[in-house]
Amino acid sequence: MRIASLSLALVVGLSACAPTTPETAAPVADAPLPSYYQARQDVGPNGEPITINAVKRAYLNERNQRQRVPYNGPEEPGTIVVDPYARVLYDVMPGGEAMRFGVAVGKAGTGFAGNGVISRKQAWPSWTPTANMIRTNPALYGPVSGGLSGGLDNPLGARALYLYRNGQDTYYRIHGTVDSSSIGKATSAGCIRLFQQDIIDLFDDTEIGTQVKVRTPAESLALEGPMVETPQGYVVPAAQAQAPAAAATPAAAPAAQTAALAAPTAVMDPYAAMSPVESAVQ
Repeated sequence: MRIASLSLALVVGLSACAPTTPETAAPVADAPLPSYYQARQDVGPNGEPITINAVKRAYLNERNQRQRVPYNGPEEPGTIVVDPYARVLYDVMPGGEAMRFGVAVGKAGTGFAGNGVISRKQAWPSWTPTANMIRTNPALYGPVSGGLSGGLDNPLGARALYLYRNGQDTYYRIHGTVDSSSIGKATSAGCIRLFQQDIIDLFDDTEIGTQVKVRTPAESLALEGPMVETPQGYVVPAAQAQAPAAAATPAAAPAAQTAALAAPTAVMDPYAAMSPVESAVQ
């Protein structure tokens, strides 16, 4: 029964966060796995011990792994800032810094942008498909119309933060994942998800009432600069993507060849292809 449940969770990724076929990411230079991404023990929804597996180094790169960075946004310390277009989440700190986390982001949906507040936190949250999901695909979502309880098979992962605005649930979630290979990519059907270790630590540091800012495409462009998508599905600053190609261009190459080599293979305007997240989770 657990195998069937796990298979369903991976398919449904659940449409709350549809996981992709694992790909080999471009890892950071060979180095020991950071301690915060190593395996750890947690307590499950029924008090049972649960092992959180280590994040594979192949799934880590400079953009999607946790790191302390300078922060140039206008938000006050203690604010969570989500940038669906740069695929990062900032936990703003004092002194012009922030802890930056890589996230997986939904491609489609009506979206959400602006300000909200964390009004609910849940360890090992349950997941319930929306009425529209059941209506659209009854064969897939009908069997779980009553919801999935929290656990390792649940697509929301180990923790979830629930965003509200004016006292109303926005259905926008920040949560864990059953698919670590997706972090940093636009692969989910509608939520913001982090590595299990990242969401656990962010959850512990986030209090009810924490302010959240979700950037618009214009705000992302102004603060992060233009992004391009790599063949592996990650986004990187356009200048970073162009530099290696330009360095590899032969000095005497014809103009047409030079242009082809210098141009990233990614989408130059990711904002035209991506939209903010519409959460399909409850």
